[in-house]
Amino acid sequence: MDKEIANLITKEEKRQKESLCLIASENFTSQAVRAAAASVFFHKYAEGYPGKRYYPGNMWGDKLETLACERALKLFGLSPDTWHVNMQSLSGSPANFTAYAALVPFGETISGLRLDMGGHLTHGHAASFTSKLWHSEPYVLHPKTHLIDYDMLREHFRKVKPKLIIAGFTAYSRIPDFKKFRELADEANAYFLVDMAHVAGLIAGGAHPSPFPYADIVTTTTHKTLRGPRGAIIFCKKEFAEKIDKAVFPGMQGGPHLNTIAAIAVCLKEAMSPAFRRYAKQIVANAKKLAAEFNARGFPIMSGGTDTHLFLVDVLAATGTGGKEAQNLLEKAGILANMNTIPYDTRKPFDPSGLRIGTPAITARGAKESDMPRIAEWIDDVARGREHPEVIYKKVKTFMEGL
Repeated sequence: MDKEIANLITKEEKRQKESLCLIASENFTSQAVRAAAASVFFHKYAEGYPGKRYYPGNMWGDKLETLACERALKLFGLSPDTWHVNMQSLSGSPANFTAYAALVPFGETISGLRLDMGGHLTHGHAASFTSKLWHSEPYVLHPKTHLIDYDMLREHFRKVKPKLIIAGFTAYSRIPDFKKFRELADEANAYFLVDMAHVAGLIAGGAHPSPFPYADIVTTTTHKTLRGPRGAIIFCKKEFAEKIDKAVFPGMQGGPHLNTIAAIAVCLKEAMSPAFRRYAKQIVANAKKLAAEFNARGFPIMSGGTDTHLFLVDVLAATGTGGKEAQNLLEKAGILANMNTIPYDTRKPFDPSGLRIGTPAITARGAKESDMPRIAEWIDDVARGREHPEVIYKKVKTFMEGL
């Protein structure tokens, strides 16, 4: 193997093993998922769909993709008579873009939660192509509770008249009312899309309500709480199947990555196991306990707590240390938590008031509720300057080696 690259891989592996990862969008896969991603399917070009490829030699690729789609439907309890799956999008952002393009003409209005409130770039942020090709009218959280206020939403949708309503969150810690979103979408005569990228594994594991009874389209990445490779899945009602497939290929991209689809298929089967259900519930239990520990130490928790795998803390209000500085100090201590804007933040995105804290990765490593107090204490000590990051690093390294 290339020695320079091998050296970097070795160093990265060491960093991952020794670090306490609280980045909500990161996780660790099984060896089986990694083996599938590195399999000989990596070599095969497969433009088109099973049974209708533009390249020969896809007899096993066809079976693979078909099996992956079948597993996706089974995992989320969906009937193939009413739901369709597209497994080919290369990641979450193009999956969202493709879904919008399939249903909403360019220039029409879309509405998702504003980025600084906990939404996502692709839900219509000004820096994203989604706001350049569609007219974006984002909604916001209640200014006092920092919760989704459905009366506010109704008034907003009546005013902006969206053709697509998006419920998807990267830093909102409460469970949305998908049924209420559906009602509001019907009132607005809009399509309803759920981006469940962050909570797909929780939904699969029974630790979060499912959006499928209410949504027209559901998109997801496969590498967060689902513990798969870096990929994406688009689920849609059967009536939109042809539009979605054409929007993915040839509309958005060429051939899919069959090796990634193989790895997704493996993670979908893993997510059907009793062990995965226990894992999903442990993620939420850890997040609730960790949020409570932060709250007890004087850290304001946005939206009042968490029902999911993540939460936002106002580290600036608690310690006088901004999110960027806290992130950098914590990294020196071997703790990874990303800076994040909080609702109605007065600071810039690259120097915000908050930190986003997530528990999927540490739960995958084996952490339990009993470990959360010391994690909160370490972060508190570093952010307040009570302990030097190098002192905490030694404690973190020992802790991670013991998991």
